[in-house]
Parts: sequence; C-alpha cells; structure tokens
Amino acid sequence: MTVTIVGSQLGDEGKGALVDLWGGDADIVVRYQGGDNAGHTVVEDGEEYKLSLVPSGAVRDKVGVLGNGCVINPRTLFSELDDLRERGLEPDVRLAKRAHVIMPYHRRLDNIEEEAKADSDLTVGTTGRGIGPTYEDKAGRRGIRVGDLLDPEVLRQRLEYVVPQKRALIEDVYGLEAGEECDIEALVEEFTEFGRRLSEEDMVVNCGDFLAERRDAGENVMFEGAQGTLIDIDHGSYPYVTSSNPTAGGASTGTGLGPTVVGQGEVVGIVKAYLSRVGEGPMPTELKDDDRDEELADFIREKGGEFGTVTGRPRRIGWLDLPMLRHAARVSGFTGIAVNHLDVLAGLDEVKVGHAYELDGEERLTMPATTERWAECEPVLKEFETWPEVDWSEVAEEGYEALPDAAQDYLEYISDELDVPVYAVGIGPDREQTVHLENPFDK
Repeated sequence: MTVTIVGSQLGDEGKGALVDLWGGDADIVVRYQGGDNAGHTVVEDGEEYKLSLVPSGAVRDKVGVLGNGCVINPRTLFSELDDLRERGLEPDVRLAKRAHVIMPYHRRLDNIEEEAKADSDLTVGTTGRGIGPTYEDKAGRRGIRVGDLLDPEVLRQRLEYVVPQKRALIEDVYGLEAGEECDIEALVEEFTEFGRRLSEEDMVVNCGDFLAERRDAGENVMFEGAQGTLIDIDHGSYPYVTSSNPTAGGASTGTGLGPTVVGQGEVVGIVKAYLSRVGEGPMPTELKDDDRDEELADFIREKGGEFGTVTGRPRRIGWLDLPMLRHAARVSGFTGIAVNHLDVLAGLDEVKVGHAYELDGEERLTMPATTERWAECEPVLKEFETWPEVDWSEVAEEGYEALPDAAQDYLEYISDELDVPVYAVGIGPDREQTVHLENPFDK
C-alpha cells in the first residue's frame, strides 16, 4: 500500500503533522523532491521537532528515504541527524545514490543570483539554500550525485570539471571574488569524508530497488512531498516556484517506483483552512486592501504562527482559494484531503472563501495557465457563518460531530467542491489535536 502526501497550496499546509499522524501505519517514509528548503514541524508529546531535510517519519522510528528527486546538503543532513540523536531518537535515514548533492558553490550562487534579481520583477524569494542551482546542474549534466561521494577519484573528476565554471561565473560574470566554495582540494576532502560516513552508516541505497523490495515484502510506503502545488516548477505560479515537482507525479520520478504504483495508492491533498505564502507572486485572496484586512491578517498570522520554518519570514495571509485547490486536486488526482488550522479561524468576525475568480468579465473556477493572467484575477468571495472558540482538545477526543456546526459546513463545502472526502481535520499542532475521520492506509 502507498500513500502520497501532497501540499495543495503554497507549501506551508502542515504536511509534516499528517505524515506523522498516518506515518504510524507506514514502514517507510520517502521524500521525493526538494531539499533543506522544506521546513516541516512535528510535535510529539509536546516536544517540537523542526526538520528541513530528514523525513518527518523519523520522529516515529520509521525508515526515512531521501529519493533521487531530492537535492541533499550533507552538512544539513548530518546536523539534523546529530541533533535528533542528542534528543534521544535513532533516525534510520537512507539516501538514493542518484540524488544530487548541494555543494557550497550552489549556495553562494543562489544568493548572488537572487540579489542580482532584487531590482526586477523576477525575485523569487528563494531560501538561499542552493536548491535551484543544484537542480540546474542536474539538468545541465554537471551535477555531483550521492554515489559520487563514495569514490574520491570520481568526485575529484566531477569537481575539476564543474568548479572552474562556477569560479568563472562568480568572478567574470558577477565581478565578485570566489572563495572557499571553489577550493577543489577542500571540497574533495570535506565531501569524501561525508561519503565515508554515509558508507560506514550504510545509508546509501539504489532507491527504486530498495523500495520495490520492501513493498514486495508487504511493507507500507508513504511518499512525502515538500512545498506545495503552486510552487511546482511545471504546475505552479512560474517563475515564483521551486525547482522540482511537489505534485504527485514527482513521487514516481523522484523515487524510481512507477506511476502505476503511486496511482494504485491514496493521494491525499493537505489543505490549510486559509491561505498563506512566503515570498513573491500573485495571491488573489490576500488580505491587504485596507486597515481592517491588515489587522485581520496580523491576527491570523500571530494565532497561526505563520512564520517560515526555514526562513523565519512572516507569511502573507489570505482567504482560502478554491480555484487553486481545484487545480491542485486535478493535477495530483486527490483521493482525499486533510484540512489543517481550522481552529485559527475560530472567533473571527467574518470568514470568507475565494469561490471563483473574475477575469475579463467572466467567472473562472480554476487558475489561468500563466502567472501574469493569474495576477489579473479578482476573487469572487463566498461568506460563511463564523464559529466560536471551543475546547479543541475536547473536540479532538470526541470527533467530527463535536466541531461547531458552522465549521462542519465550511469543511463540507470544501469537500463538495473538490469531490473528495475529508480524511482529517487539524485543530492544533500536536498529533492528538487532529480529528481523524479516515486512515488512508485502511482504504
């Protein structure tokens, strides 16, 4: 059995909490794209774990795999693993040999290039972690892969080819001084040591073979996407996107298991009950038009803790955007959804949803293909009855029927519009603060 977890919006939907919740029935949790730009927070027994690269299932003693679709910074990886071990956990994490490695020059170039775009409309709001430049080298066939770290001579050959190009880019194009990020000897020494540690700890696998063997043995696999649909390089709001495919198709290409394997399982879209965004790009339902909107956005931001896990940047806030969700449901083929942060909307004077867009005098139920046209869309808002603050822990114990009636109406509207059932409702950060309707592993 496979379950694929996909972000339905802009990448901060609370996927880690659902991976943690359902991960108890998984034997293996696989990240299939992205790198340490993917912040996710897991709360276990009141203990908070902030992860950016290690799969969320590590908190529940599951085998975690970073698939070939990921880009991996070994510095971040071992820092997170060492921190988890210091806190009493024993994470079992495997890396795909075909996954690409984020090198120091990728991070340097990421920041240089973003600064160069600062005065243009092309600023993406990158985390500066080197993700984009690493994927560029992957596509350009000049990348360093995890398997290369295991052979010092191969690693040196790769670096002797690519580093002079990076040095020239930094010095001749941008007019800056290249530093230790372009020191071949230092890079060989540091990353050979990473390779030695990976080998000694038996962390490197042929991802597709490894997962196929475990599935054949009857084990359950959960695919964990990073970021969200609107940041997908093909299906998102280009160019304000990441450099990989967070949508469900990425679970196949990013792991080595075929699309029929992913398609035969469950694909669960994770939805935040309102919209938030870190970085640039259109956001038709954003709360920003007047002082009242800004006060409401500030209230939701503070109550919901809407600050980036990786960057710490305050997130932009808006009403739930249904055209965005319809797009996400189609692209990934959702079989169900989980709705998080429902409690954050409790006690508001108003609750609205962007039901549709108006564009060129016509109503549209889904997103235009180009970001420029999306920016021209005006939201067609639908207003809902508000619901009060309640004892959310008590609601979590009693179940769905204990939710306020207006909150149930809100959830049923989303479910009806997307034509998929609600599997879970998040009403707090802890695993126990979730109303659990269906376990996708039981479907």
